[in-house]
Amino acid sequence: MKLHELKPSVGSRKERNRVGRGIGSGNGKTSGKGHKGQKARSGGGVRPGFEGGQNPLYRRLPKRGFTNINRKEYAIVNLEVLNRFEDGAEVTPAALVETGIVSKEKAGIKVLGNGTLEKKLTVKAHKFSASAKEAIENAGGQTEVI
Repeated sequence: MKLHELKPSVGSRKERNRVGRGIGSGNGKTSGKGHKGQKARSGGGVRPGFEGGQNPLYRRLPKRGFTNINRKEYAIVNLEVLNRFEDGAEVTPAALVETGIVSKEKAGIKVLGNGTLEKKLTVKAHKFSASAKEAIENAGGQTEVI
């Protein structure tokens, strides 16, 4: 197969509907817009969310809470996934991203105590939960806050 031989499979592409091309087309005369009115006019229609002047839904619902602009979101790592590393390894944020355990470092890495750790590791992270810190040290490893 060559580049010039490529074409879409049959039925996957629709032909553009050309309006105002005679009565036989089914979209002649008023071109599918009905008779007069706001939606029949050029540039006519209403904005999204407009309810004909009735108080719209987005204004009827109450506002709740606020967004803290200083919020820090941490990338979360559970103890059970740290078993992927070999015994005695040093677990750093760069190593976690490289192995695909976390996709992005975000504001830092936080290690949580879900699961069990069977290996002796040196874990370097920005935050540790109390249970995670205890479990790493019980397994013979070390924790280091960056």
